[in-house]
Amino acid sequence: MTEVNGPPRVGGWTRFVTARPRLSLLAALVLTVLAVLAGSGVADRLGAGGWEDPHAESTYATKALEREFLDSQPNLLLLVDSGESSVDDRAVAAEAERLAGQLAGERGVVGVSSYWRTGAATLRAKDGHEALIAARITGDEKEMGETLDRIAPSYRGAHGPVDVTVGGPVAVRHEMQTIIQEDLTRAEMIALPVTLVLLVMVFGSAVAALLPLGIGIVAILGTNAVLRGLTEVTEVSVFALNLTTALGLGLAIDYALFIVRRFREELSTGAEPSTAVGTTLRTAGRTVLFSALTVAVSLAAMLLFPQYFLRSFAYAGIAVVLLAAAAALILLPAALVLLGHRVNSLDLRRLFRRSPKPSQGTAWARTATLVMRRAPFFALATTAVLVLLGLPFLGVKFGTADDRQLPSTAESHVVQQHIRDGFPGSPGGGLEVLAEGSATQAQYAAYKERIADLSEVQRVDGPLVKGDSAYFTVLPKGEAVDDPAQRLVGELRAMDAPFDTKVTGTAAVLVDSKGAIAEQLPLAGVFIVIVTLLLVFLLTGSVLIPIQAVVLNALSLTAMFGAVVWVFQDGHLSGLLGFTSPGSIETTLPVLMFCVAFGLSMDYGVFLLSRIKEEYDETGDHDQAVRHGLQRTGGLITAAAVILAVVMVAIGTSRVTNTKMLGLGIALAVLMDAMIVRSLLVPAVMRLTGRATWWAPGPLRRFHERFGLSEGGGGSEPAVEQDRDRVAAHG
Repeated sequence: MTEVNGPPRVGGWTRFVTARPRLSLLAALVLTVLAVLAGSGVADRLGAGGWEDPHAESTYATKALEREFLDSQPNLLLLVDSGESSVDDRAVAAEAERLAGQLAGERGVVGVSSYWRTGAATLRAKDGHEALIAARITGDEKEMGETLDRIAPSYRGAHGPVDVTVGGPVAVRHEMQTIIQEDLTRAEMIALPVTLVLLVMVFGSAVAALLPLGIGIVAILGTNAVLRGLTEVTEVSVFALNLTTALGLGLAIDYALFIVRRFREELSTGAEPSTAVGTTLRTAGRTVLFSALTVAVSLAAMLLFPQYFLRSFAYAGIAVVLLAAAAALILLPAALVLLGHRVNSLDLRRLFRRSPKPSQGTAWARTATLVMRRAPFFALATTAVLVLLGLPFLGVKFGTADDRQLPSTAESHVVQQHIRDGFPGSPGGGLEVLAEGSATQAQYAAYKERIADLSEVQRVDGPLVKGDSAYFTVLPKGEAVDDPAQRLVGELRAMDAPFDTKVTGTAAVLVDSKGAIAEQLPLAGVFIVIVTLLLVFLLTGSVLIPIQAVVLNALSLTAMFGAVVWVFQDGHLSGLLGFTSPGSIETTLPVLMFCVAFGLSMDYGVFLLSRIKEEYDETGDHDQAVRHGLQRTGGLITAAAVILAVVMVAIGTSRVTNTKMLGLGIALAVLMDAMIVRSLLVPAVMRLTGRATWWAPGPLRRFHERFGLSEGGGGSEPAVEQDRDRVAAHG
């Protein structure tokens, strides 16, 4: 409940920053410098994998093969091109053997094999002009990257009669990590100046425009320090850096926009700066805190999944959200107290303004009036459009991340594309069956024959036996991860054998990853829904509004999911956007995009609902509350969405397809939510539900009165209670 008369109550942190603003800013500066030192070099400690389930059968088999059979899991491939000569030419073979021998002597390299040593048909191109040398680089991701950097220059390029290019999984991961770091720097160089220009256009004041950027930079630097600390105890994906930059800037700008706008409103009524800050924090500040919690909840759901790729985004997202909120609620108020009315200084819009400034939000008020007058039409039309845009997602096909995430000119991508197009069997693309337990040669032979009889099997190699372990290599007839290959994984796992068997390989990793996500997805969904319902109830005191918020937020994401399939899976606009479509969507991406976009939608939803709730508490007029809420926040939400979309589009300029998909997809979701859902669908639905929107049974209403949060500065609370009672009495 809020006070009706008297000065606003100010929390402890508000008293501190208003009484000692310089000390607050000095402490923040010291902490930021420490964060810069603590977070230095974080990118070099991050991994480029994390899509597999660490507890899956395929992961166990992969580690066992790496441990017992070093040449079973090659991660380095040298593509040897003999030009116009045959790879069987004596001079070509001699040079290839020399290169293989040199590679076998490199520190950190084991399990070297080649076409010239084994005669394996899968290591020779169908045209006879290319063949492969395969090996394994040992160590963790950082050590493998260092080894690759050390040895690759000695092999890349011309060697007598052959030309060598470097590929394989370790080269793909290393090149991806390098490109992501370069692209992130470029994205920041694009986003920061464009964002500053947009902030100046929104605020008018150059002074006010610099405040959100400062908050965002503090949040990003702090999160880098958190991620650097986490790398000491767990694996963290390099992709998380993109989310740190995007959310650090985007949410800091959202929160600062909301707080600075409210502060300027309070100043315009004649309040002193310290009083204006107190009122702002009691109203907009609580909304910012509430919004940060809703976003953090959506991101926290990714902690339920076993893949460290998803968990990394939860680490980065939760840290950056909480740091952005903390900076907005502590540093920003201190700066506002010191600036006072100077926050409006350097109004650059005066140079271009030729007519009196229109009343704030007039156009949004007219929009709300029109939408509510035609509420059934707008509700049905916008819902139909959003559902239609989401239909392509019904045809989604899930796959694994591979070299096609990289630009077509990347060396490791070129090598893998040559292998896909020109070799009879893709090394590393088949399935491997690990057999553990003592067995006779006859038992191994019988098991191999049964595998060869399966309809989707092209060839079976092996077994290679070592002690009580052995492994078979199974080459599917089709693509490495298509539906028949995935079915083959199930058939191999269901096959009886006189020893324990475990299946791994690209298709097996995909099957296990899909299974892990399917297993945890209901739990993650229930977690997001229940906590979101509770938080929105605490904000509004309504039973219906939380349900509306969850449904409408989910509906706002349909365009994003439809576009992801239409563009990135089906390949439309691939030439314009500069990527190679693998014909599928990496399994973890939809989960990541849902959690991030849902959280951001709730962010804007909280801004709108809090202002509607404030007006309704003061007047008890439902329609006027909706109109006033959209009038006061419509421009703010749209400006925040456009700025966040700019940041996400800058991230979407990445040359790595997954990052491009994440950036452009989230940008589309944010714009659809702000411009369609918040502007049209929410007011239409709230007009249809009328005053019943605010109904809650007596026990829940009393619970909200005791524990709920609201953004208001007084008003006719008894009148509102009477109105609620009338609604309750009539159902």
